[in-house]
Amino acid sequence: MNQKEDKLIIGGHEFHSRFILGSGKYDLELIRAAVEYAGAEIITLALRRVNTDEDNILDYIPDGITLLPNTSGARNADEAVRIARLAREAGCGDFVKVEVIRDSKYLLPDNYETVKATERLAEEGFIVMPYMYPDLNTARDLQSAGAAAVMPLGAPIGSNKGLCTKEFIQIMIDEIDLPVIVDAGIGRPSQACEAMEMGAAAVMANTAIATAGDIPAMAGAFRKAIEAGRAAYLAGMGRILSRGASASSPLTGFLGD
Repeated sequence: MNQKEDKLIIGGHEFHSRFILGSGKYDLELIRAAVEYAGAEIITLALRRVNTDEDNILDYIPDGITLLPNTSGARNADEAVRIARLAREAGCGDFVKVEVIRDSKYLLPDNYETVKATERLAEEGFIVMPYMYPDLNTARDLQSAGAAAVMPLGAPIGSNKGLCTKEFIQIMIDEIDLPVIVDAGIGRPSQACEAMEMGAAAVMANTAIATAGDIPAMAGAFRKAIEAGRAAYLAGMGRILSRGASASSPLTGFLGD
């Protein structure tokens, strides 16, 4: 497939970029770099940062960017649904990233409440992208509930530890018919590339870029890594031998044989 024809489709909407910016540590430089250097077309935002007296994140986001409000702060399905409705009323559109987190130490998502919130919001016409702990059964439940994509964590939020849950994410990629977007924990461009080589539909990152020494340069590195990983996946990865070796050049006829 020609990479120009390779599009990310979420809820019937087409995107060329497979990098999504999480805006937990947002500032003007980060958002500008994500758009200009990483090519981001989707940016998350928390409702508490919309229409505040002091600082409105919408003032930072360029026109043409798809807003992905999240339900950060929700501890159960009811709270997630209420936050999503408020975000839509505030003009953030129909996309929503469902986050339901009761665990304050490790910030792990509550999969059970996430499924309930997803079903209710999908029925109300939202394009739901739930953040989840990678589990195949939950992913299937989310698909049945109407999710437009699933967003399993690679590692705990903000840890930059990479693909700690790689094997479970791969199972989801192989078994469900939804875009699988690796969210949380990606700390290096090489890790983003690996996620894309696995067949992930996209990667979300924030801390890795926000805490880099050179934010624009790191944003550009993520873009190249994601594009390279996607290209490798589409090309078809080479074989892996279980044992032994295989010469890359024939040995027959060598030095008089």
